[in-house]
Amino acid sequence: MALSVSACAGRPPPAPDVAGREAIRLRAVMLADVPGAAAPDPPQAVRWIALARNALAEAGRTPQGTELALLVDRAPAVQRIALLLLRAEGPWEVVATAPAATGITGRRGYFVTPTGVFVNDGGIMGYRALGTPNQEGIRGLGARGMRAWDFGWIRAPRGWTDDGSEARIRFLLHATDPDYFEPLLGQPGSQGCVRVGGAMNMFLDRHGVIDADLERIAAESPRMAALLAPDRTPTSIAGRMLIVIDSAAS
Repeated sequence: MALSVSACAGRPPPAPDVAGREAIRLRAVMLADVPGAAAPDPPQAVRWIALARNALAEAGRTPQGTELALLVDRAPAVQRIALLLLRAEGPWEVVATAPAATGITGRRGYFVTPTGVFVNDGGIMGYRALGTPNQEGIRGLGARGMRAWDFGWIRAPRGWTDDGSEARIRFLLHATDPDYFEPLLGQPGSQGCVRVGGAMNMFLDRHGVIDADLERIAAESPRMAALLAPDRTPTSIAGRMLIVIDSAAS
């Protein structure tokens, strides 16, 4: 009798895509809270996903199940940061995008933002901005309390020469001066790091978008726990990777 009932009932419906629903929720929050945020342009999303797959393959990395990653397109005419939903098995998605700024060329001391896959695994502690203006009145890392994700010393092309030479820069993802530089997001302008707006910085911080490994470490490390926002609500699909691509160079 049990076999008969099972046969009549058929196969159970597929489990709901929990990760997909969470991605939809995060998209709605990001579009509401982050100035300049937008849903992805479909052709651009296809291009970005292909370039992200290539970048991970070159780096020898694969998604750990289903997780978020950040993608930055350094192409001068693009200058966007995007949330990607990566799946070890299944389609990848671009969740939403926002304005960013990467390295500018033609100015001594400024570097082209390096491409590749950069991992926020807790091996290097990030920090928070003090919000103290420099001698020119600029708060380079943004307002006090803004998060700086530190990816260590990375080789980057010198932006003021055409000889292909490189030097090491301290590569960060950070906010920028809300008065002077935030209105300029969407065009190159940094010294080589990735700049985002204050609202985007807070969104990434509050939802722990690439803090999956840091959350695990924070459970046993008071120092790491002190870095993370006390009012955070980490997403269940948090990841750990920043992927920088150049859609104009490929």
